[in-house]
Amino acid sequence: MLTITQALVDQIVAHARKDHPDEACGVVAGPEGSDRPERFIPMLNAAGSPTFYEFDSGEHKKVHDEMWDRDEEAVIVYHSHTMTEAYPSRTDISYAHEPQAHYVLVSTRDTDGAGDFQFRSFRIIEGEVTEEEVTVVETY
Repeated sequence: MLTITQALVDQIVAHARKDHPDEACGVVAGPEGSDRPERFIPMLNAAGSPTFYEFDSGEHKKVHDEMWDRDEEAVIVYHSHTMTEAYPSRTDISYAHEPQAHYVLVSTRDTDGAGDFQFRSFRIIEGEVTEEEVTVVETY
């Protein structure tokens, strides 16, 4: 189960809506081993695509180095889908290399009137996708 504050949900959703029609992406860092998302880190979609995201390699390294220095890890890896439901694609699954992370997907297709807004979380371990419950709280 993912427990996340409403403020972080709002930041993720705002980033997804801002970057629409391109996919948005980023991470939410938290203390290593805590499973508690705390620090919102929006990142650049280097692909600049409505159907694909890719972290900029330089920015990705900088973010990971910063998390290392702060004894943090990626608690959430998030991105948006602009034309499809919030469910991991085969490409998303192949990019899932953080077994401790919650993979959050936001569908912004409602922006174009193509469907309902969705905010969903998944665990992706060794290619296996498991949807998990999301509990939104005001504070931890």
